[in-house]
Amino acid sequence: MKKSNIKNNTIMNDTQNNTAIPEGHPVNTYFQETDIIHKLLEELAVTNPMTETQRFFNIFNELHTIEKRFQRKENQLFPYLEKRGWNGPSQGMWSFHDNLRDQFRMLRKDLDNKDYDIIKTNTPYLINGIYRLMQVEETVLFPNALEILTDTDWIEMRAGEEEIGWMLPKAPLPYPKEEYVHPSQDFTQREMTFSLENTTHYDEGYMTVEQVNLLLKTMPLDITYVDENDKVIFYNRGEERVFPRSAGIIGREVRFCHPPKSVGTVLEILDKFRKGEQNESSFWINYKERLIYIRYFAVRDADKNYKGVIEMSQDITDIKNIEGEKRLLDWK
Repeated sequence: MKKSNIKNNTIMNDTQNNTAIPEGHPVNTYFQETDIIHKLLEELAVTNPMTETQRFFNIFNELHTIEKRFQRKENQLFPYLEKRGWNGPSQGMWSFHDNLRDQFRMLRKDLDNKDYDIIKTNTPYLINGIYRLMQVEETVLFPNALEILTDTDWIEMRAGEEEIGWMLPKAPLPYPKEEYVHPSQDFTQREMTFSLENTTHYDEGYMTVEQVNLLLKTMPLDITYVDENDKVIFYNRGEERVFPRSAGIIGREVRFCHPPKSVGTVLEILDKFRKGEQNESSFWINYKERLIYIRYFAVRDADKNYKGVIEMSQDITDIKNIEGEKRLLDWK
């Protein structure tokens, strides 16, 4: 397995700006949180709980979200370190976390009781304890973790952090950074994040019967499918069809679905498609003062066997009038 390429001397020399560690990397996230914690500790230290009670309470509550940091270390970072043979953090630092948790609980109780003298006495213990913890993190925990763990470890760790969360105002970037890949070049096999129950697997995805019907109904096209026996087996029931259809057409021979004057053309198309001499034919007509684009496509299986024809009709009147560019929404 590949070791992390971020060396411990980097983190020790760059703990403040953290520029050498990629965004999204768990250690980068810890250091972003460190900046937040330092700011909160400074504010808490100079806030009087008696005269600035609400401000003190708000800062205390925000600082208490450090619990997410503790949980990420305990449930993500420490287990990976254990796998690499370093058990110290799981034993020593976890106890440090629990001591700070106790101090948070005591201060919470003091705040509820409005015991401001006790709060002023105990707050410095919490502040100093957190400072000591972060010093150990920066000088021991993170440098050694970067030396011990592999890139694979960090990638898996970053994925697992999603369930726990962060102190940050928004989630950090993924690690490694997701580069844009054009859909035509994206061959990644992904885990399905949606239910496959009652779905059918198509060439490029899964849909239920309901989803297929909704898709075909929503498409701004009239589609009719004639099988290899010249029988109509399907048409989509859109909101605004160009040409009217009814359920009685299903199973009907296609020659009886067109006006007599155009039947000859339709049959010629089917004959050429069936023989493999042609694969597409297009027409455009004026119909009810609209320009209609009609296209026929031969349907063939993987072995090039003829499986019928798709007829597609579309009102392109408005499309034909498009000029220039439109890059902004204009819903208002």
